[in-house]
Amino acid sequence: MSPLISLDNLAEQVPDGALVVLPPDYSYVPMAAVRALVRRGVKDLHLLFAPLGGMSADILIGAGCVKTIEAAAVTLGEVGIAPRFTEAVQTGSIIIKDSTCPAIHTALQAAEKGVPFMPLRGLIGSDVMNNRADWKVADDPFDASGGPIALLPAIQPDVAIFHAPLADQFGNVWLGKRRELITMAHASKQTFVTIEKVQKKNLLDDEVMAAGTLTSMYVGGIAEVEHGCWPLGLAGHYEPDIKSVIDYARQAKTKEGFAAWLQNNVITEQKRAAQ
Repeated sequence: MSPLISLDNLAEQVPDGALVVLPPDYSYVPMAAVRALVRRGVKDLHLLFAPLGGMSADILIGAGCVKTIEAAAVTLGEVGIAPRFTEAVQTGSIIIKDSTCPAIHTALQAAEKGVPFMPLRGLIGSDVMNNRADWKVADDPFDASGGPIALLPAIQPDVAIFHAPLADQFGNVWLGKRRELITMAHASKQTFVTIEKVQKKNLLDDEVMAAGTLTSMYVGGIAEVEHGCWPLGLAGHYEPDIKSVIDYARQAKTKEGFAAWLQNNVITEQKRAAQ
């Protein structure tokens, strides 16, 4: 069976209320899939970012798709604050689970390894630790002089979604040095990937390519979407469209502006594709 599915079908595979892990803005963000999820009208998502949220988080929050979010930060980077996220925090319309970059990676690695929790230093005494009742503290059982250590429960997302430059017809996906995406896929129950192109040759037959390849056993479906990261960039392939990101940040400052942006850049996109 071919691993290829349509973008709309990919969005349909993400149920309402799912725990979805997405990559940060610098790492193969599936922006086309995010827009497809908005068009599908997905609701009550529990978003996890590995580890930072950006434009994808802001769009999903502004569109009313999100119930909770866990991230080390949510920002549009040099462009400024994430306006829809910021307003949601101020109004209390979403639940925030504050975290750190190492904590998120550690929790995903626990799920990847199939263990219930993982230890992590550097959290005890922080305000983040004080506001996470699900994080526990225990004495180091192997070194009494080492003092207490934080224990973080594993996070197993229902769905991981990301973009990639290349896949083969067998469902193997090339990710290169973006190892955090492989951790996301290993930790999650299902993984869906949008890609720039498909090749017929098996990626695992190439010694060089195989090292950066996620094998098909972790991939539930692949949708071929050229420029699937736009308006963000895909490292080594195309640069971000900074003008479009700035335009988004400007319009999304208000609910009315965001609604207009959504109509022109998400809803209308579907209409164009249908013509």
